[in-house]
Amino acid sequence: LYSSVIPSGDGQNLVTEDVTVVEGEVATISCKVRNSDDSVIQLLNPNRQTIYFRDFRPLKDSRFQLVNFSSSELRVSLTNVSISDEGRYFCQLYTDPPQEYYMTITVLVPPRNLRIESQKETAVEGEEIELNCTSMASKPATEIKWFKGSKELHADTEVEKWSDMYTVTSHLSLKVKREDDGVPVVCQVDHPAVKDLQTKYYLDVMYKPEVQVLQNSPAQPLTREGDLLDLLCQVKGKPEPTDVTWLRVDDEMPQHVIVSGSNLHINSLNKSDNGTYRCEASNEVGTAFSDYTLYVYDSRAGEESTITAVDHAVIGGVVAVVVFAMLCLLIILGRYFARHKGTYFTHEAKGADDAADADTAIINAEGGQNNSEEKKEYFI
Repeated sequence: LYSSVIPSGDGQNLVTEDVTVVEGEVATISCKVRNSDDSVIQLLNPNRQTIYFRDFRPLKDSRFQLVNFSSSELRVSLTNVSISDEGRYFCQLYTDPPQEYYMTITVLVPPRNLRIESQKETAVEGEEIELNCTSMASKPATEIKWFKGSKELHADTEVEKWSDMYTVTSHLSLKVKREDDGVPVVCQVDHPAVKDLQTKYYLDVMYKPEVQVLQNSPAQPLTREGDLLDLLCQVKGKPEPTDVTWLRVDDEMPQHVIVSGSNLHINSLNKSDNGTYRCEASNEVGTAFSDYTLYVYDSRAGEESTITAVDHAVIGGVVAVVVFAMLCLLIILGRYFARHKGTYFTHEAKGADDAADADTAIINAEGGQNNSEEKKEYFI
């Protein structure tokens, strides 16, 4: 709200306030006087017609009703406000000199007929569609936002003005995926006259089938001769796939194979059943398939693999024990030789250690060399 004051020569003044109101609601117009001396107050409309003179209403419009009248205030209510009521209203105070000031009523018009239109009701995955959201006859112009989930989407906006009213159209281009099927796209309007105004458009997306082959039996990982094989072809698509077929890739389907709709059944497997089995599904959008590769093992394949696994475990354990024993033996020998390490002597110079002087030691040593029986080596 905006307040304006005009001081007068004798210290009196008028106080007015601008009013913003939503169409159809109630506006309150107030002319206040400071330092009143019981001067006459009157209120005039934008055409300068007198609405109230003191507490008397000359104007025939019964939507104007007196709320309060005193020497310091004239307050009037206007019900069921329309766009034609917008404009300047004048407060007059009959003083010397007379005072006059105005206040402005601004009328907000909420948007009407918020709607989303699509060029195509149904889209195909990977296709780009265009959605148009239109907000009609609002004042001021609306701001339009698009959302898919919590994500805001970018769009182009076009604004048209007619008289004082605005029509806003927002153009959204969106490339759709199969995950978008059934997802709402929200057109949300921001406008001072309304809160939480929005409309939704639910995407209708067609997509080719999704195919997955599931093995119901046998439960064990290996398929062996004599086992039962039961496969289920799980299919999802929009529109619902109407054509689901089984075939054997690069070979004919064995005669003992039983196919019933999305199920494939083999009562007793043998090695001639080896191969790739394909489930294929189609709708008006396209065709998709999923393959299952079958390999039939000997009837004892599971047992032999178990025995082999046990043998390998036993051999591995024996090797580990032998390696551990050899390591222990090497450690013990290493410590033994380290403890008995000594000095290397020969008897070639025997007697030299006991000689009184160097000459005697040499003689004793030479004498020792003549004895060939004592020329032996020892470790002490």
